[in-house]
Amino acid sequence: MDWKTSAFLFPGQGSQAVGMGADFARTFALARETFEQADEFLGFDLSRICFEGPSEALNQTDITQPALYVCSIAIWRALQECLPAARPAWLAGHSLGEFSALTAADALSFEAGLRLVEARGRLMRRAGAENPGAMAAILALDIAEVEALCSAVSAETGQVVVLANDNCPGQAVVSGNIAAVDRLIERASAAGARRAVKLSVSVAAHSPLMASALAGFHDAVQRAAFSPPAAPVYGNVLAKPLESAADIQIELDQQLTRSVRWTESMRAIIAAGAQTFIEIGSGNVLAGLMRRIDRSKARVSLNSVRSLETFLESLA
Repeated sequence: MDWKTSAFLFPGQGSQAVGMGADFARTFALARETFEQADEFLGFDLSRICFEGPSEALNQTDITQPALYVCSIAIWRALQECLPAARPAWLAGHSLGEFSALTAADALSFEAGLRLVEARGRLMRRAGAENPGAMAAILALDIAEVEALCSAVSAETGQVVVLANDNCPGQAVVSGNIAAVDRLIERASAAGARRAVKLSVSVAAHSPLMASALAGFHDAVQRAAFSPPAAPVYGNVLAKPLESAADIQIELDQQLTRSVRWTESMRAIIAAGAQTFIEIGSGNVLAGLMRRIDRSKARVSLNSVRSLETFLESLA
């Protein structure tokens, strides 16, 4: 394994699943301690919700975000225990996953990251209650077509709908007011989208509807201690590496209301020389997106102890 050509990826909301991280907590003391630290810090039994559910609790934004962060860091620590030499050349995280990437890159301590994701989830849930919104996945339309539809529907309805995620060629997510998202689904279907479907969320993430969360989250970011990353972490907002503590603060201040430029981020890492992409956390969404972005690159999802064992066997 050539770590000099490897990139580590960390998933965001949508990758959560009941049971996530449980086998790592059973197998690795470091992973178990990570969940225990989170339980103590948060003041409730996050571990039980991750391991046992119910899904209704796990899918609440203010629970989902710390849950995914803690699960990713628990798996990251297990990997580090098994492979101390595992030092990626690049890192990136999808939306919430950006905090996991920053922690793995030693730019943010676990405790500081947990404090930020707890605040992020809580503030986003409150913003969603104040400004109810929706999100929808649009498949098989170009990003330019989706952005044009967003502009047209916003003008037509007088409401907000914007591109939230450019996930991979042919897969976009839009976000905004419920009526505007419903109308965009109709327009996208008529324009030839293979699928245009509303997602099971009530928070219009990465849209102006999150504006009421900005001030509180800005304060949380300003209080956090950041260090220059040990390896380049590609940010969602500009799809460029975050090289300093100031870069990180600027990125995080914008992240709640700006689009996730995932395709551009992955292509930038590929252009820098990445050959292998290793997903750390629940699910395998990011490996699937990479297959659509560049199927020639090797893809690994470390989401279970068995997947980690298989990965280690492949290196022997």
